[in-house]
Amino acid sequence: MSSGREGSWNLISAAVVIVFLLDAVVFAQAKSFEDVRCKCICPPYRNITGHIYNRNDSQKDCNCLHVVDPMPVPGHDVEAYCLLCECKYEERSSNTIKVTIIIYLSVVGALLLYMLFLLLVDPLIRKRDRYTQPLHNEEDSEEMHPQVDGGLARGNTVLERVEGAQQRWKKQVQEQRKTVFDRHKMLS
Repeated sequence: MSSGREGSWNLISAAVVIVFLLDAVVFAQAKSFEDVRCKCICPPYRNITGHIYNRNDSQKDCNCLHVVDPMPVPGHDVEAYCLLCECKYEERSSNTIKVTIIIYLSVVGALLLYMLFLLLVDPLIRKRDRYTQPLHNEEDSEEMHPQVDGGLARGNTVLERVEGAQQRWKKQVQEQRKTVFDRHKMLS
């Protein structure tokens, strides 16, 4: 079992290394125009409504004079208008976003394939005994199935742990039914 965990950790670490290498290669290249922008938010000024201006400029050119085009105010009011505007330089790594989404979708897809695998293989692994019939009486079912210690019922595999949890749940449901029927008998 530990070799399976070791293999999965190796796969995860290899994926992380690949993501960092792809990000380093992308960072070494020049930024594409959709990854950087200068955003200026200008509030209303006199009779001019507020507006948001976006432009693909470098960080040194990220100011109102370079981004706001066409200038909505006449020449003598430009300086007062630009003092009101708030300009921010923004950049992102779209390749990192793409790689993150690909990893996320891969993990979700792998989990879905694993679930499908378990749904198809589970009936083959746990074959029902054809000769035993479900018992309707609670006392008979307790006599036929001896109590198993909780510590011994736990197995090493996921399937055995799930079966153990199902058995505990079924036992709790049977106990609840028994107490409800006992109370019902007492009230009758």
